[in-house]
Amino acid sequence: MTSSPHSRSATKLKERIRNELAHLERRRLDSGFTREAAVLLPIFLREGEPHLLLTRRTTTVSTHKGQISFPGGMRQEGESLQETALRETFEEVGLPRSRIEILGRFHDYISIMNYLVAPFVGFIDTGFVTTPQKSEVAEVLSVPFAIFMDPSRLRVEPMPGSGEMTDMYFYRYEPHQIWGLTARIIKDFFEELWKRS
Repeated sequence: MTSSPHSRSATKLKERIRNELAHLERRRLDSGFTREAAVLLPIFLREGEPHLLLTRRTTTVSTHKGQISFPGGMRQEGESLQETALRETFEEVGLPRSRIEILGRFHDYISIMNYLVAPFVGFIDTGFVTTPQKSEVAEVLSVPFAIFMDPSRLRVEPMPGSGEMTDMYFYRYEPHQIWGLTARIIKDFFEELWKRS
């Protein structure tokens, strides 16, 4: 039985990303943070084109109101950071871990709240349905990779932080601005894993 074009495309995409993550000289942070958190970079194919699944937070959550973010949250006692990313994804958008294939871990980051943030890259096969957690997620976004590879969509602004100026990144997508740590992770992902392949 021959595989479908979609199946072959998905396999090729997964192998490409998994290989890049396996050879990445990953930045590891072992100190300098107060708590640990994890996020998932959920990737899927739509009409043959790779997309990222992102969420727009509600205006009633305690932090980052209305911002675009990855599914994720704080690590609970006794769980690994990968388990945190999968649990939070299920809680926020209803995707069970059985539908997510983890391809690897990306660089560690420190958030503005001084939390360690560990991003994991996961692939979602077609036919999935999202069920947003209404108190946390106002909208689930499917953003084509092409958006993040278009230089005209990226704006860089110097911002003061930790006693020095740092670059803040903003991606324009329809009426939305994707910015902050989410935009920084996306920019690094495409620079280090995608554009060089």
